[in-house]
Amino acid sequence: MTTLHNPLLNGFHPDPSVVKVGDAWYLATSTFEYLPGIPIHRSTDFETWELIGHVATRPGQLGVETVPTGGGAWAPTIRHHDGVFHLVITDAMGRGMLHFTATDAAGPWSDGALIVQQHGDETVQGIDPDIAWDADGQAYVTFSGLLLSGDLDPNQPMHLGIQQVRVDLETHRALEEPRSLWSGTGLMFPEAPHLYEIDGAWYLMIAEGGTERGHAISIARGSSPEGPFEGAPGNPLVSARSTPRPIQNTGHGDLVVGPGGDWLCVLLGVRPRSGTRAFSALGRETFVTSVTWADGWPAIAPVELSPRPRTRVEVRFDAPLDDEWVAVRRFPSDVSSREDGCLVLRADGSTLGDAQPVFVGRRQEHLTNEVTVRLDVSRGVGGLAVRYDERFHVEIESGAGAVTARAILGGLAQEWSRPFEGDMLDLHLASRKPEGGVGLVSTSDVFHLGATIDGERIELAEVDGRFLSSEVTESFTGRVIGVYAVEGAVAVHSWTAEGDDE
Repeated sequence: MTTLHNPLLNGFHPDPSVVKVGDAWYLATSTFEYLPGIPIHRSTDFETWELIGHVATRPGQLGVETVPTGGGAWAPTIRHHDGVFHLVITDAMGRGMLHFTATDAAGPWSDGALIVQQHGDETVQGIDPDIAWDADGQAYVTFSGLLLSGDLDPNQPMHLGIQQVRVDLETHRALEEPRSLWSGTGLMFPEAPHLYEIDGAWYLMIAEGGTERGHAISIARGSSPEGPFEGAPGNPLVSARSTPRPIQNTGHGDLVVGPGGDWLCVLLGVRPRSGTRAFSALGRETFVTSVTWADGWPAIAPVELSPRPRTRVEVRFDAPLDDEWVAVRRFPSDVSSREDGCLVLRADGSTLGDAQPVFVGRRQEHLTNEVTVRLDVSRGVGGLAVRYDERFHVEIESGAGAVTARAILGGLAQEWSRPFEGDMLDLHLASRKPEGGVGLVSTSDVFHLGATIDGERIELAEVDGRFLSSEVTESFTGRVIGVYAVEGAVAVHSWTAEGDDE
């Protein structure tokens, strides 16, 4: 019997979309300003998932080099039609609404064609696109009509509900002006539409309520991909709002037939901690839950927590980096190189507070987690950092005669430093469950920043982990832990990450 682990994909993996092809399932998630973009995971049992590649592996495919923080690759839909994989996505504040294709989900994928309006060359305005085909092969792109503009008040966004256009996939031009469809039960931000033909009926499933604590999934049914659609009597089908469930913000789901013919829903959620469960350290992750059908309507079970066992990752840099490594608005190969069995990063004048830092890292996958790197700083200054964005990061840095722990939290900065004249040391960044004390435990975790010098481990600082949570940073991403350089060149000899979710 298949074990449904939850999270299905640990760490920053939001907005999941899944498709079954043959005996395997393929799952895509959002990456925002990180590259390579849009990871593709594959499974043959829905239990073990392998990262087989990314959609955006070449410059220009997405165009996230200058997007603002939180922009970039938003909410993919992955589908398979006539022997070809299709993926549609919005490159928010970047290129616009894009359509990628590949004969192998591992890649290479096409450069991405812009889906343009019926008249003119402007992109179709909206986010979270879905793609589906009717019996005649006509492609429908259904999307959330959120108009993105730097001039819009984020508290009063211009939203047109769920919309749809028929598209000519040869020219990538809409064949009509956008039509409005069913937009849910009236909650804010109707988004993440997915359109399915099941047993002769068409179903339109959406998220609504916002991607925070009010997040929910609702569904409607009609006789045509164009509607009209009638909402299910049990809407919303799933939501964790106002419940004690350990997984909150559940929504943005996609339906698929799983192992043994049972229906499943993959969806995003968070695992908040603290006395009031206020802080989600890892951001939005991918989860899965079971689906049953009655009287032509699906019912989605509440999402149950079932974490994977403890994991340990050891990296030696005598081989190319695997696909888990990412960089910010650049590719890892743009900011690092392998030399003499080390990963070398050369500073270019940027810092972690800049849009394109010399930084390469991996997602934090566990609530309790520790990363250790062995670093040679004989030629420069750099270190080990956990990053949410340019304004929120915590690091331990060495070189130029010192080892320094630092917290940059929304414009506030604090440092703890001690002299170090050597070349080689181990840096440690640990995320640990807070110890009990007087009053309510009111944080997600505590960062412990340390260094091992000449065999002696020294703790430099502890930093409250709540400040690097999705609620405080208001980030769509999650924690990424990586190495960086700010002066000269630093060489990383080894990387070890170990963690669990106890």
